[in-house]
Amino acid sequence: MPALPTSLTIALVCLHTSPGAEPGSGDAGGMNVVVRHQAEALAAAGHTVQILTRRSAPELPESMQLAPGVTLRFLRAGPAEPVAKGTHEDFIEEFRDAIGRLDRFDIMHSHHWFSGMAALPLARATGIPHVQSFHSIAADDSSPLSEGERAESAGRMAGEAWLARESDAVIAISRAEAATVIERLGAAPDRVFIVPPGVDGQLFHPTSPRTVGRGYAVVAARLQPLKGLDLAIDAIAAVPAGIRPDLVIAGDASSDFAGYTDELMARAAAHGIQDSVRFVGPQSREKLAALLRDARLVLVPSHSETFGLVALEGAASGVPVIAAAAGGLREAIDNQNTGIVLDSRDPAVWAEAISAVLTSDELSRRLSHAARQRAELFNWPRSAQGLIAVYNSLARPAFQLT
Repeated sequence: MPALPTSLTIALVCLHTSPGAEPGSGDAGGMNVVVRHQAEALAAAGHTVQILTRRSAPELPESMQLAPGVTLRFLRAGPAEPVAKGTHEDFIEEFRDAIGRLDRFDIMHSHHWFSGMAALPLARATGIPHVQSFHSIAADDSSPLSEGERAESAGRMAGEAWLARESDAVIAISRAEAATVIERLGAAPDRVFIVPPGVDGQLFHPTSPRTVGRGYAVVAARLQPLKGLDLAIDAIAAVPAGIRPDLVIAGDASSDFAGYTDELMARAAAHGIQDSVRFVGPQSREKLAALLRDARLVLVPSHSETFGLVALEGAASGVPVIAAAAGGLREAIDNQNTGIVLDSRDPAVWAEAISAVLTSDELSRRLSHAARQRAELFNWPRSAQGLIAVYNSLARPAFQLT
């Protein structure tokens, strides 16, 4: 494999969702945040970054500048309209052809399996190193939700295993994801690297004084069963009425789960708390930061998370986080020190933890302070340097990147 230059032209491949979209809308989630911020940090370190995504609306330009050194390109593959996430498998070859018409890159880094299936054969044909990030990993439909996402399209499980085995490197966002990539997908351990995400500690910061009274708890996620929003509603309903906070749900239904919001509303109504549950839709980064910093609690009840970026954003906001013991959430939160991690999915257990934080100023302050301190250890320049170290490992030692 040819040596890499000291200043790279990097392709970040994101077939099914644009890092320019607001997280929480449609299929945009934590992956979008990670890709965009890592791209900006890579560019700030002296590299040129192009993010490649599918044109999903006719009015989109050919390209747009997201930041100095970062270009977002909209490639033609499939109809110029939003489609269900699983449909993107049908556009892989067309997307690959569109990438092939672009100028050569020094390295291709694919995000999610659709992107890898498009990019890896092209990288092999042109001698370009290929790096794969999964962000979520599929599990068989008969397995518990805790094992990962359902395979929304036919080729996903086999495709992920092929990418794990054949890519030059796999980036995992947590130790939990790395273990899944090795044990379930068969990746060689020496080609799996852990690069944690960052958080913008200036945007996500504590407020003072914090809201008093019952206030509200926040769940910020795409509205789909994997995110466990039913548990959040059940848990809030189980909190004694005198201290029960409102529940604010920020996010949009994924294209494959269009009716899920109605199910959640019906669940709240069945508990008699429909007036205390507010669906505020997808939020801009600035609005999400404001929503978090004024919250009493952040809840992350997901069945499966490779990391759980919103837990880190809540921590940076100085808000106690209560999360499920799912995947990387065990690493995002230092249990009982920066937040509370629960092995149980019993709403009564969650209600007890919520009540404990709400009724103990000392516990709330201690968790908030420690959470912010730990969040300051995570930043996007450090995350980008982790990527650069991986890219370095694909080059001969004489050509180290800075």
